[in-house]
Amino acid sequence: MLIQVLGGYGGESLECRMTCLLINGTIALDAGSLSQALPIERQVGVHSILLSHSHMDHTNSLPFFIENVYGKSDGAIDIYASPATVYALRKYLFNNATWPDFTRLPNHLVPAMQFHEFESEVPVVIDGVKFTPIPVDHLVPTHGFLIEHNGAAVLWSSDTGPTSRFWEIANRTPNLKALCIDTSFDNSLQQVADVSLHLTPRTLEVELRKLKKRVPILLHHLKPPCVARIREEVRQLHNPDLEFLEQGKEYSF
Repeated sequence: MLIQVLGGYGGESLECRMTCLLINGTIALDAGSLSQALPIERQVGVHSILLSHSHMDHTNSLPFFIENVYGKSDGAIDIYASPATVYALRKYLFNNATWPDFTRLPNHLVPAMQFHEFESEVPVVIDGVKFTPIPVDHLVPTHGFLIEHNGAAVLWSSDTGPTSRFWEIANRTPNLKALCIDTSFDNSLQQVADVSLHLTPRTLEVELRKLKKRVPILLHHLKPPCVARIREEVRQLHNPDLEFLEQGKEYSF
């Protein structure tokens, strides 16, 4: 299983692209920077997108990606999301006011994109990769994913504050090679993190007590203004298993 980090941040700046992973070259997990991080000829090779939730830093590039591959892809782009996320995208994004409704272009019988609703903890298999949506705790309905392929498993949190089911899944997955967990704000913004249901290094340390095994822990979704302070505060935790998800890097599991 190959996972390329197109964007690993919870916001945007010159150095930071918003959340998007490319899995085995054809599947995108979230779409914060899908159209910015890949040349169009490689965008055309992406046929399926899973969305963790409806917030813009995870969906921002979706309209531009659909436009870029329109008429070039082999069939409709498959968008997998929860019912709540599909509802939000239909109402607020692909509504013909904010952006054209590509589920009806060129017509409803042969659309450029189509939605598929998933259920919590019911696996979805795409190109041989199994994605199990795991509910996490965020401001809107949000799912992390247990990603499994060829005997390897990676657990992705998406955006979350203190949560429980995520860690239960981590502890019961025997072939877990790594897990990726939200660390959005530095400790000085603990109140903001608590209200918005994100983690800081302080609350991350508490959450990690729920993990009963040793695996590489990749931190993601850092807010661009907080990056330097988060890195220093994580260093002070002296946990050798903690790393930062590297934008632009391809991980092999």
